[in-house]
Amino acid sequence: MARSRYNNLSGEGTTELLREGDNVSVSKISMANLHASNAVTVDLFIQKQNLGKFYLIKNVSIPALTSLIYDTTIDTKDGGFSLFINITKSASETPVVDVITF
Repeated sequence: MARSRYNNLSGEGTTELLREGDNVSVSKISMANLHASNAVTVDLFIQKQNLGKFYLIKNVSIPALTSLIYDTTIDTKDGGFSLFINITKSASETPVVDVITF
């Protein structure tokens, strides 16, 4: 069963957005930094067991109250890849990012 295409993420760390076998196709990924004053840094990558990680974006800073939309083509059908996001904070406050996959 597919995970949600809508994710409200709070805090640092790596989150699996879509898993291989979810049977969805993604053409855009929207990442919105909801923090009022601090940037966040994101890594967006696909991963497949035995093949490793492949970064779509790496160490990209998203300013406060700003969205980044990434155009892509990702297929999570069996034999495809899983999609992950890693969020790190740029200041001492907890990062808050909304992620939508289209």
